[in-house]
Amino acid sequence: MEEQSTKNNNAGPDEKVMSFWDHLEELRGHVVRSVIAVVVLAVVAFLNRHVIFDVIILAPSRSDFITYRLLCELGQLIHAKSLCFGDLNLKIINIKMSGQFLTHMYISMVAGVILSFPYILWEIWRFVRPAMLQNEKRYSRGGLLFSTLLFLIGVVFSYFMIVPITVNFLGTYSVSQNVVNQISLSSYISTVVSLTFAVGLVFELPILVYFLTSVGVLTPDFLKKNRKYMVIILLVVSAIITPPDVFSQMMVFIPLEALYEISILISKRVYKRQLKRAAN
Repeated sequence: MEEQSTKNNNAGPDEKVMSFWDHLEELRGHVVRSVIAVVVLAVVAFLNRHVIFDVIILAPSRSDFITYRLLCELGQLIHAKSLCFGDLNLKIINIKMSGQFLTHMYISMVAGVILSFPYILWEIWRFVRPAMLQNEKRYSRGGLLFSTLLFLIGVVFSYFMIVPITVNFLGTYSVSQNVVNQISLSSYISTVVSLTFAVGLVFELPILVYFLTSVGVLTPDFLKKNRKYMVIILLVVSAIITPPDVFSQMMVFIPLEALYEISILISKRVYKRQLKRAAN
């Protein structure tokens, strides 16, 4: 098999020519180190069951969760009674013999992935770095930090805003007074984890737009042209996951819309740089 070089005109003298199998071996090392990081942090999470479940995971199911208290105080200030959700205290039950143990294992692995996500991104960057030009390496370092911060901000925003609002709405929604909500542990965990992780990934939108614009798939004009459709989509999503009041919907919609506007600005900057490069 022909050798493929990782060199380019701006590469450093210490970078060597690598074959296809050398690349695979290099990739294997990055994957193994990433998996080890996930497993180690998952073990740490497993050994701290009280913190993971009582302090973090199950906290939004109780009325004394900080988000509920702050929203109620805000509601009293602006005379919006709908922000005081009242008593919650969901009854979460387990209906499977191995349910709690398997949930403990599952949450520990999820915690390991979330906690090691910055390190995983760093390993990915280390793998693709040799193929980059010098100026691309310089920009990619900032992109790595920005991507990590966006993911963590998304996770925190989801946990403290979207998750409690969704849990409160779905957990207290009733079609009849004769039906009592008893939420299964697996259903509750699935809701919390999927929302938290999904929103963390959604917050990576500016990074995705950056790369798609760089390879010519997206343009700022396309994003601007479809802004009105995106606004409708975000409003619908906000309405689905929040209680039926405008204030709660806006609290979720505004950050998501701001993220889209930031993506447009990033796409515009990348596109201008491409045009300037093409002109030279």
